[in-house]
Amino acid sequence: MTEFEKRRSPRAFSKKKISAENIEKLFEAASTAPSAYNEQPWKYIYATKENPEAFAKFLNCLIPFNQNWAKESCLLVLSIAKKFLERNNSPNKYYLHDTGAANAYMVLQATNLGFQGHQMGGYDRDKTIETFNIDTEKYEPVTFIAFGYEADISTLSEEKKLQETKPRERKEISEFVIKIEDKKY
Repeated sequence: MTEFEKRRSPRAFSKKKISAENIEKLFEAASTAPSAYNEQPWKYIYATKENPEAFAKFLNCLIPFNQNWAKESCLLVLSIAKKFLERNNSPNKYYLHDTGAANAYMVLQATNLGFQGHQMGGYDRDKTIETFNIDTEKYEPVTFIAFGYEADISTLSEEKKLQETKPRERKEISEFVIKIEDKKY
């Protein structure tokens, strides 16, 4: 099974800490992601559960549904993206794409290291901007990511247990790939 197939977005996390070395490996993975003009427009802000006050700032930005399970993770990360190119200060049309690629590299690295990352778009944008003092002229908050080692799902509510145990559904490749045949377009 490949890292791609092992990757999940769990909601049940154990209390096991992620080492500082492995946290650094997550960010090293992000640094290797491709980006337009090699701009690497992503920035990351993070807190571990070992610092409850900082961790609470991240949790408080999430919608209640995500707060309920993300509080059990041991690492919360916020990705933000720079909207303009360093090279000439023109708009970077690919900043969200590039930051998404870096986020995916981090999540795959977590899987490679034996734990998981769950990306979340469910957060309060205004509260996030205020909490982390994000200059929205230059940056855009993208997503939060909860990282941790998976726990037994018995710790979850019945609703979340159902979500965790339902079969993983993916579209058939034929549903999203189109091959242009010679002389048929």
